[in-house]
Amino acid sequence: MQLKTRHWDRIGNGGLTFTELGFGTAPLGNLYRAISDEEADAVLTRAWDLGVRYYDTAPLYGLGLSETRLNRFLRDKPRDQYVLSTKIGRLLRRCEAGEERDCIGKFFDVPARKEVYDYSYDGVMRSVEFSLERLGVDSIDILFAHDLDIFNHGSQEALDAKLAELMSGGYKALVSLRDQGTIKAFGAGVNEWQPCQWMTEQGDFDLFLLAGRYTLLEQEALESFLPLATKRGIGIIIGGPYNSGILATGAKPGAYYNYDPAPQDILDRVARIEAVCQRHGVRMVDAAFQFPLRHPAVVSVIPGGQGVSEMDANLAAATAAIPGALWDDLKAEGLMRDDAPV
Repeated sequence: MQLKTRHWDRIGNGGLTFTELGFGTAPLGNLYRAISDEEADAVLTRAWDLGVRYYDTAPLYGLGLSETRLNRFLRDKPRDQYVLSTKIGRLLRRCEAGEERDCIGKFFDVPARKEVYDYSYDGVMRSVEFSLERLGVDSIDILFAHDLDIFNHGSQEALDAKLAELMSGGYKALVSLRDQGTIKAFGAGVNEWQPCQWMTEQGDFDLFLLAGRYTLLEQEALESFLPLATKRGIGIIIGGPYNSGILATGAKPGAYYNYDPAPQDILDRVARIEAVCQRHGVRMVDAAFQFPLRHPAVVSVIPGGQGVSEMDANLAAATAAIPGALWDDLKAEGLMRDDAPV
């Protein structure tokens, strides 16, 4: 079955064509567990064979490992047949002797590197050069400023300082790269919608990769950000459509939400959502994947996948039939916002 695509062209530069099912490559950086090069190649090959043509990566993912694994895979692929995004905002520094690498407990078996936040003009330009080398490509389609959110920087004050650094420096580099045609688009990849709205109000951003904040479980972004994005022609890529797993696994003991064990109120809400899905003969994971795509601003959904079976499961979710009555019942039971496009 052919994957559906969505073409986005905000500023008339030809735009980009996304497959509705994209590939988030954090798992290729040995996220939570190490996988072999052969396993990484196998899941990438499966994704390509299924028709996936949008790939998102970042220097952070495996401290360079995700980008270098993509290098081998993309080497023989025609550059005009896929969309590629990576991120700026972190430079990777080699660890000195005896210095502990970053991301202990999150990425395994990765290079000994320290991440250095840098949203300056020079930081963006250096990051792009390093990513081009690790990826082994001549061009990158989209650059996202990575993790400009409280989740990563710890406080609103710290986030404000990083946003100011971006707008006074890195933003100018991104605009220049887009104006020169070096990239087609830029934006930010974050875990919160509020910084996306702030950046939209401050600058000329094209796309946002929003992780976990517009899902079957959470629709607060409809308050103000998503209407503004629609008005501006900004495209939205949805990462974390399963809210760290709970919308895929269900409300079972040990289920994860937002990178941590799910609290009881989330377990209870997910159990209610799953009950409605079951009444309609729909797997909750299928509804969770397809829900964000009902919004007109959303161009792609990018669940991760460390194995071929997970890639096949993502395809099944992307192509499942969802009856409209399911969305109606979720709204009727107060489990979905009334203004959510379905």
